[in-house]
Amino acid sequence: MRFEVKTTAAAATKTDCLVLPVYSDKPLSGAARSIDSACNGQLRELIDSGDFNSKIGASILLRPDGSIAADSLLLIGCGAKGEFDRKAYRKALQSSFAALAKTRRKSAVTCLPAESVKGADATRRARIAVELWHGSNYRYTATKSDNNSKSVKLNSLGILARSAQAGQVRKGIKLGDALGQGIALTRELGNLPANICTPGYLASQARSIARGKPKLSVQVLDEKEMKKLGMGALLSVTAGTTEPAKFIILKYNGAAKSRRPIVLVGKGITFDTGGISLKPPGAMDEMKYDMCGAATVLGVCHAVTTTDAAVNLIGIIPTCENLPSGNATRPGDVVTSMSGQTIEILNTDAEGRLILCDALSYAEKKFKPAAIIDIATLTGACLVALGRLRSGLMSNSDDLAQSLHKSGEAADDPVWRLPLDDEYNQLLKSNFADVANVGGRDAGTITAGCFLSRFIEKSDWAHLDIAGTAWRTGASKGATGRPVGLLFEYVLGKH
Repeated sequence: MRFEVKTTAAAATKTDCLVLPVYSDKPLSGAARSIDSACNGQLRELIDSGDFNSKIGASILLRPDGSIAADSLLLIGCGAKGEFDRKAYRKALQSSFAALAKTRRKSAVTCLPAESVKGADATRRARIAVELWHGSNYRYTATKSDNNSKSVKLNSLGILARSAQAGQVRKGIKLGDALGQGIALTRELGNLPANICTPGYLASQARSIARGKPKLSVQVLDEKEMKKLGMGALLSVTAGTTEPAKFIILKYNGAAKSRRPIVLVGKGITFDTGGISLKPPGAMDEMKYDMCGAATVLGVCHAVTTTDAAVNLIGIIPTCENLPSGNATRPGDVVTSMSGQTIEILNTDAEGRLILCDALSYAEKKFKPAAIIDIATLTGACLVALGRLRSGLMSNSDDLAQSLHKSGEAADDPVWRLPLDDEYNQLLKSNFADVANVGGRDAGTITAGCFLSRFIEKSDWAHLDIAGTAWRTGASKGATGRPVGLLFEYVLGKH
């Protein structure tokens, strides 16, 4: 797919399809007004007749009556111009891409980003447009016998802009292209079945991302190396499966060596049965999504390296399966983590925190990071608390939490902060170990965060619980690619 900036007048822009915004309060303005004039009032006549409703997302394809360079016109309803914010902009763009996908057009130029959008400058508008183009054209076909649905007729998308904004738009295109690819990668990995997307497969994907990128390197530790490091918590989770666990480390060096890195840690349970604490069978197929934290780390690393950002970034992925067998860890077992703390495993289905706690210890001791952020589909309680709109956020640093919150708002990938009061730690007390891996029904998301916080000594740390946002259910079932947008925004803001 080719993305480009167009600075010609709308009527002189050569393309198979020109996409024009139509507002409810000021129907024709900017490019749409000039096109209407060139087409002898064709657009005004259509609007005045009531045959086109300018509510957000409405669309209609036209053959122009007048003398313009475009072969066809696609009108997109944008609602009231004074209320056209990023949310409305995203909806209008998605509608335009869906309409284009139903045509045979091979090129299109959108005038939507040339219009004013509340909370989005020219760079942001272009970035959103390209990001959404990737999202609109993502199709899962990896395990389907008929993969023709993956073919995309459109091979060129132009963004109309004033000459003075061309540089900003080009920057936005670059960022949106990188982010769109990263989100698509995360979605694809999440959607793959667990018999394909194994811990070894994630390791191979990490190596593939690093191929040809001199600033990005990959190291993969096996179970023997994890045992030497004392990762007893992680190894307790993989005890019931024959599939080898992996500990994947990606290192991106885009800034001076003296700059402390940002470390992202992604939970990589490629399938979670709950272990001996077996889950009920309903919707257990969705437990292939329990590695969406790991997929997020890979998506962010891909996007950041594609932009050649001047940051130092570490991605850490502890990955394994959680299955029941004669070798599986039992409720009541006590294991020793890399930190030296002992853990009483009261519920083997609370396994994500067990692989993460060793990864957090490794990250802090090995890299002395500027910040550690872990990403995990950790608790169903987070879905109950926040639904599928916002990811849960917990942190030991107000500055880090505020920065992540702002990044989420800017990327339209929002979070909501939950408390980490010391009193919640009382729920994790154990008579037989330093800490229990669950704290009961109350405040399940918070006690999971409290558990993880015990394995951070002095670093600024944040935990993102994406159990409600990493995938959708129902008719639109599939991975969402969140929170790649949030973390991409955060990392770029640090370079």
